[in-house]
Amino acid sequence: MVTIEDLSVNFGSTEAVRHVNLEIQGGEILGVVGESGSGKSVTALTLMGLVSEEATVTSGRILFDDAVLQEAGKPRDKALYRRYQGERMSMVFQEPMTSLNPTQRVGRQVEEMLRLHSMPAYSEEGAPGRGTAAEPSSPAEPKGRAAGGRQQRQAMKQLVLETFAAVGLREPERVYGCYPHQLSGGMRQRVMIAMAIILHPRLIVADEPTTALDVTVQNQIMDLLREINEKRHNAILFITHDLNLARRICHRIAVMKDGRVVETGTPEEIFEHPREEYTRNLIEAVPSRMKRRTKRGGGGQICPEPVVTVRDLQVYYREGGNSLFSRGKKNHVVRDAGFEIRKGEILGLVGESGCGKTSLSKAILGMNRDITGEIRHYSTRPQMIFQDPYSSLNPSKTVGWLLEEPLRARGKLEPERAMSAADMRCAAMEMLGTVGLSEAYYDRRPSQLSGGQRQRISIGQALITRPGLVIADEPVSALDVTIQAQIMELMRRLQEEMGLAYLFISHDINVIYQMSDRIMVMKEGKILEIGETEEVFAHPREEYTRQLLRES
Repeated sequence: MVTIEDLSVNFGSTEAVRHVNLEIQGGEILGVVGESGSGKSVTALTLMGLVSEEATVTSGRILFDDAVLQEAGKPRDKALYRRYQGERMSMVFQEPMTSLNPTQRVGRQVEEMLRLHSMPAYSEEGAPGRGTAAEPSSPAEPKGRAAGGRQQRQAMKQLVLETFAAVGLREPERVYGCYPHQLSGGMRQRVMIAMAIILHPRLIVADEPTTALDVTVQNQIMDLLREINEKRHNAILFITHDLNLARRICHRIAVMKDGRVVETGTPEEIFEHPREEYTRNLIEAVPSRMKRRTKRGGGGQICPEPVVTVRDLQVYYREGGNSLFSRGKKNHVVRDAGFEIRKGEILGLVGESGCGKTSLSKAILGMNRDITGEIRHYSTRPQMIFQDPYSSLNPSKTVGWLLEEPLRARGKLEPERAMSAADMRCAAMEMLGTVGLSEAYYDRRPSQLSGGQRQRISIGQALITRPGLVIADEPVSALDVTIQAQIMELMRRLQEEMGLAYLFISHDINVIYQMSDRIMVMKEGKILEIGETEEVFAHPREEYTRQLLRES
């Protein structure tokens, strides 16, 4: 159905894709795996006609059936692509917050697919037929036509609600009326998937579609994509850094490195008999419960005294904002939480999207004060490493300025600890070395860094004031497996060297297993169980924990 022949794509003097050859058969799920910067997304965006104007196709061509969509030496035919995009081929993007319009309710955004393309329309007898989405009726229209327009709009809304339910969105009517910022990351990704599948296109390009999702919802989405593939015979180009997912869902897998396809085969061939050393390294880097846990070094001992204690904590979230003065509906998102984190300990926190993990962490940091109960700190200024460093780092500032900002803030709050500009620069340079980057990065901006490099800067920001407690909220979920392994190793090393305590939040139970000394499991705002890592994995007390372990 899709043929990519000898495709090369350049951005100026940088060759991002080099002589790539791929075929996607009708009804096939083709996985593309590889590290960040390997050319996976550029290949997909070029196929979809969405690659930026700076990109140049320097060799090869792309065919959909027998139609040539792209060819070297010829400008992109935007009119041709408009006939294909949405109805015959659609895309699920990696970061839904930057893909969804923040000023429109998500229901209307998904409806746009139906308004721009065709949808089941109601005939005069009321039977569904195939037609174009009706424009809103004007006051001058005959009553019968106006009624037909209302029926059409109601039919569109009903189809959106059904699609929301199909992708695992609870309360689809409520979600329909929400803005993107009112939904969790996992819910926003499900909205994007609903938008991509609502017209049942023949090709779905899924670019890291489950990065932000917990393991339970991830499995639901995988089952949904597999069901769509089997029932509708859609082809899926599935781009992921999660090799376990690719192994579970794909019929064939292509491995990319430095813009080239280095190996292609069935999941069994790739995982059981990889031909390339690079493929073997990728497989080895995947976190797994089947691997022996990394033991902490001699300098990383856990002390009995706590860095924070939480007692009978209730956390509330108000729709429209977390301010105590907000008039929005008050939701009870964390209930009766009680635990402690000890000095030098990594406490893992795992649970589904929306279970209260991030709300709990914000309450501990004082970012949400709409709480009751007790949070008592025994260390100086806890810090946070956020899930998406590209969103949390100011894009207009240099790396040096970003690393120095916590020092400037501390100096204003504690004048006796204020530092000179020269001392702050020295501290920032030292932190660059600590997180494994050279001093050359000091004058760069976040847009000039890879995802793994940006996350290293986020870690440096959190550690530069030498806090006793660091809350790491999904710090490796958006990274490919090799970079993920490097960041996990970096965080373990720094934790032991500095005697830090981590609250390590993740939806990936295998990452939690490799990182944590103890594990805390949350569901629907309540902490179900806490225990030593080996004990929880070997003898989980709660059925929900057993379900998480089965589905991972």
